[in-house]
Amino acid sequence: MRTRIKICGITTLTDAKVAIDAGADALGFVFYPPSPRHIPLEKAIQITQQLPPFITVTALFVDAKVALIEEVIQQARIDCLQFHGKETPSDCERYPRPWIKAIRMQPDIDLIAQQKRYHNASALLLDAYVKGIPGGTGAQFNWAQIPPSLCPHIILAGGLNPQNIAQAVSTVQPWAVDVSGGIEKAKGIKDHAKIAQFTQAVMKTDHDRRN
Repeated sequence: MRTRIKICGITTLTDAKVAIDAGADALGFVFYPPSPRHIPLEKAIQITQQLPPFITVTALFVDAKVALIEEVIQQARIDCLQFHGKETPSDCERYPRPWIKAIRMQPDIDLIAQQKRYHNASALLLDAYVKGIPGGTGAQFNWAQIPPSLCPHIILAGGLNPQNIAQAVSTVQPWAVDVSGGIEKAKGIKDHAKIAQFTQAVMKTDHDRRN
């Protein structure tokens, strides 16, 4: 199985193109104003209009108003929605797009129960829990919390970077990995060398697993 790669927190067309050229399958755009990676809708429209086909464009929201989500879907090229707040299944299901639900990995989390609750999600994205911060913390959680039966179906996030991604892929063997802060040179600005190192490490680990 090939591990899919999502580069999140894209704020410039250059970063988007570099990520795609490096082998990213998906790009994430953050529509959450408190985040340092927040992107105005007008800028997201400009970037997404210039992206090639077969790249999944994901819009990230945190307890956003329905009107905002609908506006983003209508005006930008959005293929998938990613919810990082306290959204219920019905909150997530009301839009005409596939969706992902982010789960913050608190010590007592029951992932099997979460999978049943959000059974219509395309995937669960597992992120580190840091109180008061809904995502993009740069923190790593204990991968042993993930039931082995769920590993092939989840998107692994939380503190991933070029140094630990090979271990993450070989240990967890997730469907996909999601990275943002671990490949930045400043908040919201990607480090192009780190993007290449990250994607190459994922691809090498996949190759080594197959051979």
